[in-house]
Amino acid sequence: MAEPFKELCKLTGQAVAKYKMIAAGDRILVGLSGGKDSFALLHALHALRRKAPVEFGLIAATFDPGFPEFNLPGIAGYCRRMGWEHRMVALPVAEILEEKKFTATPCVLCSRLRRGKLYGLARELGCNKLALGQHFDDIAASFLMSLCRGQGLTTMGPNVPAKSEPGVRIIRPFALAPESLIKSCLTQWDLPAAGKCRYETELKAGDRAFFRNLVDELAERIPNLRSQMARSLGNLQPEYLLDPAYLKKS
Repeated sequence: MAEPFKELCKLTGQAVAKYKMIAAGDRILVGLSGGKDSFALLHALHALRRKAPVEFGLIAATFDPGFPEFNLPGIAGYCRRMGWEHRMVALPVAEILEEKKFTATPCVLCSRLRRGKLYGLARELGCNKLALGQHFDDIAASFLMSLCRGQGLTTMGPNVPAKSEPGVRIIRPFALAPESLIKSCLTQWDLPAAGKCRYETELKAGDRAFFRNLVDELAERIPNLRSQMARSLGNLQPEYLLDPAYLKKS
């Protein structure tokens, strides 16, 4: 096992243990978009399963958006070669967007559609966990975005209940892993190219991309930014914020 992947597996194991993500008998549906993060997550979870003291199942799922440029055969073929259980689900995003006359950023509706389909597939396959590939950079960016939008001191939780699907929890095993570590692992795998999303321009112009870039810019000016943010996100002191519900009584 190459050194970067060993470190990634270590951080994954720490996150799984710290946030109690996996228990004996779990059936975990893993969202496989075809990007680097989701492929790395599958590699890490399969490595973890080989050494874990408890047994749990893993099933990968990829949506077919119906774009000719999307490399679904390459993704499916890679899963077969690795011996991973893999499901493919049709999700004609462009057709749905046109049908609904959706005028906002297409990424918003696409995200909702994919999440809803994942919930339905989890229910169909008897999965009680849904594993997603967001890493710490995503969590930090989400926190900053929520803060600046007035949505509260919140972000992507490492282990949270699915709001609209009772009995399913969303887990993020890369919650403690920086994106740079995931990128450093990619050279050891011959991953297929997923192909570009036809809405990539809108994606790069969106708020989430802005805050992801902001994290990188802050990291250039602030030493150990990511570890410092992780420490802060794990050390909530609500009595020192502006919510009167937490007024400290002396």
